[in-house]
Amino acid sequence: MGRRRRESREKELEGVNLLGLAPRRIAEWEEVDGKLVLLRPPPSSAGLKGALDRFFHKMSASRIRLDEVGAFAWLHLDGERTVGEVGELMRNEFGELVEPMEERLGHFVWVMRKEGFLIYRDWDDAP
Repeated sequence: MGRRRRESREKELEGVNLLGLAPRRIAEWEEVDGKLVLLRPPPSSAGLKGALDRFFHKMSASRIRLDEVGAFAWLHLDGERTVGEVGELMRNEFGELVEPMEERLGHFVWVMRKEGFLIYRDWDDAP
């Protein structure tokens, strides 16, 4: 998704209660040594942009290791549960460790969406 389009999508989300949305995972993941590892898909752009995207992809982390809290959130952000519901599950599982839960989970979801690991149905194009 181009930068301009992403910015317009971000504006569409202004004023929306993100705790009521149910993001869906679109990235692949695997378990390595008991840890959850997200696999960043290689870029699919063509031409000069594609060459630059592939170069920078090789320079960036293509495997992202999640800690226990991040892995828990990732596994529960399935497109069925809302961010708020996942937050309550996290509170029940981890207690004070995840507080302030809304801020932490909100930031996690924001980063995962920005990096192309999650999408919001009705706002983002599914791959």
